[in-house]
Formats: sequence, C-alpha cells, structure tokens
Amino acid sequence: MNVDNLLAIYDELIELMIFYNKQGEITYANACAKELLGYDRLIEKSIDDIFPGCFERNLDGIVCTAEPENDILSMMAYRQNKTCFKVDVKIIDNPGLAGSRILMGTDASRMESALKELASVKENSVNLDNIKNEFVANVTHELRTPVNGILGNTKELLSRELEPDDIKLLQLIEHGCDDMNALINNILDFSKLEAGKFQLEPREFKFKDMMEYVKSNHINKVHEKGLDFFMTIAPDIPDVLIGDELRIAQILNNLLSNATKFTTVGKVMLEAVATAKAGNKIELFFMVVDTGIGIDKKDQDKLFKSFSQVEASISRRFGGTGLGLNISKNLVELMGGHISVESEVGKGTMFTFSIWLEVPGQNAITQDYEVAKPLFQEKLGLTDADAASLSFGSGDNVEEIKKRLMKLNLCIDMENWEKAEMFSDAIKTLTDGAPHEIKTAVLKLKMAVAKENTQKSIEAIELLQSQL
Repeated sequence: MNVDNLLAIYDELIELMIFYNKQGEITYANACAKELLGYDRLIEKSIDDIFPGCFERNLDGIVCTAEPENDILSMMAYRQNKTCFKVDVKIIDNPGLAGSRILMGTDASRMESALKELASVKENSVNLDNIKNEFVANVTHELRTPVNGILGNTKELLSRELEPDDIKLLQLIEHGCDDMNALINNILDFSKLEAGKFQLEPREFKFKDMMEYVKSNHINKVHEKGLDFFMTIAPDIPDVLIGDELRIAQILNNLLSNATKFTTVGKVMLEAVATAKAGNKIELFFMVVDTGIGIDKKDQDKLFKSFSQVEASISRRFGGTGLGLNISKNLVELMGGHISVESEVGKGTMFTFSIWLEVPGQNAITQDYEVAKPLFQEKLGLTDADAASLSFGSGDNVEEIKKRLMKLNLCIDMENWEKAEMFSDAIKTLTDGAPHEIKTAVLKLKMAVAKENTQKSIEAIELLQSQL
C-alpha cells in the first residue's frame, strides 16, 4: 500500500494521530488532530507546543516526561486559541522512519461527557422502568377492584332463583370477569418478570393433588367442546415435593387453556413423568398435547415472545394478550428447566417442559416406587412369576421391552393408536430406572405415539432398540 493510501486511511480515523521527529517537529497530523486542535496546518509546530509541560529536550532530542498508567498517558492538549482539553495518549516508534514517533490520542473530555450522558440515559431508563412498573401495578389494582365487584355481585345473583335466560347472561358475565382477572394477572406477572422482581415461593405440596386441581380447572371446558381429556401421572413421582405449586399450576393452566382453545375435534392430553434425580432433587417432565389447528414451523419461534401471536387473526378469533407463553417460559427457566414446542398445521401441537423440584426426606423416591410397584404389575398384566421384568437391565426386562416394541410397531402399522398408547405406556414403565438417554428415547416414542405420527414413532422405536 502506497503512502497516499495510508494517509487517506489515517484521515478517516476518529482519534488524533501526530507524527513527530527526533527534534519534536511535527511531520504529519491527520484530519481529526487538526479539527480537535483548531489548526489548518500542524507541520510547522512542535509537539511540545501542543502538549506543553509533557516533553523535555536533551542532547538526544525530545523525550516525553508524562507518567504512563497501563501504557496510557494522560496529557493536556492546547488548541490554537490557547484553550485546552484532556487527551489519553499512546506513543509508539514509527517503524517507517528511525527516530520518528507516532502519537495517538482520544479526547478524554468527550469520552467522560459521553460516559456521563450514558449514565444519565441509564438512570432515566431505570426511572422510566420504575414508573412503568408502578403504573402497571396501580392500573391492574384499579382494574381488579371493579372486576371483582362485578364478579361478586354476579355470583350473588346466580345463587338466587332466576329464569334460564337470566342465568345464561349472568354466567357469561361471570366468565368474562374470570377472563379479565386472568389477563390482569398475566400483565402483573409480566411486569414483575421484566423488572427482575419476580420471586418463586417454594413450599411442600402434594403433587397429585395439584395435578387433580389443574385437571378440574379444564375438564368441564374440554368436555363442553366435545373433546376427550386424558391425564397420566407416572407412579414413580413422589407424592410430596417442594416447589412453587401455584406457579407450576399456572404454567399447566396456560398450556391447557391454549390446547383447549385451539382444538375443536379430538383430544387434549396432560402427562407428567420423572426424568432425572440428583441428590434430593428430581427433574419432572410435562407434556401437553392437543389435536388442534397446529402451528407452522416458521411461526413457532414467535410463540414465547412478549405480546406475540402467530397471526393477528388468531388474537381476534381466540383472544388473549400473547403473554401467557412468555410468562410460562420465564417461570420454567426460573425453576431450572426448559420449554419447547412441536407442532404440525392441522394435526395438533405438543408443548413439553422440564422443571427441577426438591424431594423432602432421603428415601421418598424409592419408597414411592415400592408402593407403586404392585400397580405397575397390574397395569402391565404381569404375574408374580414374570414381575422380575420390572427390574430394568435384567434379561427378562430387556426381553419384555423388545416384545412390547414389536407389538407397538404392529399397532402403528395398523394405525391402531389407542393400543399403541397402551404399549408405549407399558414400555415407559418397564424402563423405569434406565439411564437418562434411554428414558429420553422412551419419551420421544411416547410423544410421537401421542401425536399419531407414524414416521417419528418408527424412528423412535428404532432408536430405542439400538440402545437396548
């Protein structure tokens, strides 16, 4: 690269650059240096004219006397009009000319000003966030008061003897108030999560009771739409766990509400299984499956974003703020887990998520399994003679799993999905206590069967067979 091209590049720099020789005479200054110092020409000047008090002359020439800090010199530069400003400087030898040096510097006063401005902007942003969060809290509180008043009066009227038409109208009002309270809660939770002020409240709770409560919240709506509802809880999940019961139920309620909302024909399924154990902690894996409208693959990344709907028409047709899944994602991650979705347009959707909870007591998991073991035998149709097949890894166990896989494969070929689900349940039970990768393969198999996906079911069977 020739000299002219290099000088053109130097003139584009946003920091000043000055070349000076052994005697201190400036031989080159870039455009930034001229602009900051207010000179049309700097070549006639000496470096100690620009930085007085920072250089001294001796028999060998001119030497910088400023004390460096982390290789940076803090010096005062004087403009042509005799005003000055602080510059952070670095001086290096000019490799192209012996005895010549290159001084590069940035306007520290501008940097300090920019940092102060940035701090001010950050402070204003924090203040605005606080104002926004306070506003949201106040508005949600103000909204909740009249809504609860309407709801209370509506329930009072419903307790009286009324005409059927009046009851129907009041029930619509009640339903509207419940929906409004759900929206208010979502907005408030979202605001807390955004502000980083959301905290989980873990305590002991009965897992199966919580699941039954979630089921009771949705089963009537599901049946009103003519859909089937199935809930499966793995028997090896301890009855008592430590976690935020309210928030786990909130995640499940969000997912089940969406499943019911977007499904007109078929079924809604909820399943919970234990997938890993570490010390006194257990990982639970949940599946919420529906046979609804499904979601195109290109739109699935929008699902967990704030205020996002796949299409505007979805919001108009089905309602909602688009906050439910974003809140669910944040809650799942707060519990050390991950949430994901698999869907196919016209065939349905499956949301899966995992969370970590604590198990009170030392032997809670083992004891729970031992209590449930007779139920396993009954469910699988095993006699005492072949009950040994429940012990994963034994010869009988592996042989029994292979037999069930063959029968499952046949059911899939015949598209008998009801029996296929039965065999996939049996296989999951037979692999209790298996390594994590086998349990994962079994879960993939169950997901594929639940979605009645022939290709993925066969792939999952082949994967599991390769691991036995």
